[in-house]
Amino acid sequence: MKTMLQRSMVLAGAGMLVAALLSGCSALNPLTGPSMTHYSLVDAQAATPAATQAGPAALTLIVNPPHAAAGFDSPRMVYLREADKLEYFAESEWVDTPARMLAPLVVASLARSGGFRAVVQGPSTIAADLRLTVQVLRLQQEFLGAPSRARFAVRAYVVDNASRKVLASRDFEATANAAGENAAGGAQAANQAVQSVLGELAAFCAQAARDAPPREVPSRG
Repeated sequence: MKTMLQRSMVLAGAGMLVAALLSGCSALNPLTGPSMTHYSLVDAQAATPAATQAGPAALTLIVNPPHAAAGFDSPRMVYLREADKLEYFAESEWVDTPARMLAPLVVASLARSGGFRAVVQGPSTIAADLRLTVQVLRLQQEFLGAPSRARFAVRAYVVDNASRKVLASRDFEATANAAGENAAGGAQAANQAVQSVLGELAAFCAQAARDAPPREVPSRG
């Protein structure tokens, strides 16, 4: 009886020792979940020479901080396997929200267009002539056919700062086929779609500036 009790105590002690060793190993090498991969929207035209500098009569433009529709206002990367059913990649994200990534791209694209005397990223206290507001409607990868494709859509308004009137408004949308059926392929295609929209947006804003009411010239008397 005594021998059996001693064996039980020895086995219990050994079990505790093994548990302690395993616990120590876990502390030194903690289990981690899958690492998150981050993607960004980039200025693919950054090296492109600017268009002819606008003359002194050209207008100035402030670009308001863009905002996004519900479902697209976080860094999560959206994809669709069914129409209008938003899903999110588990191990891939944008480096920031689509709206915040878009802001400097819009400013840079409009500045390169040569249609304005100056383009300023808001918020700003500069007394600009016009103001641009952009809303991100969609930035998603669609697995609805082969190959998958990225879709980017925005709504834009150009407002006259003096009268507070909307001079022009328009929705823009572009798609691009993905090179791979994964988040990396979707991110690459998204950048292509964004560049296409930025080109159309720059032309739209330049036309709105040309159609804007004439500015009053202060008298020198």
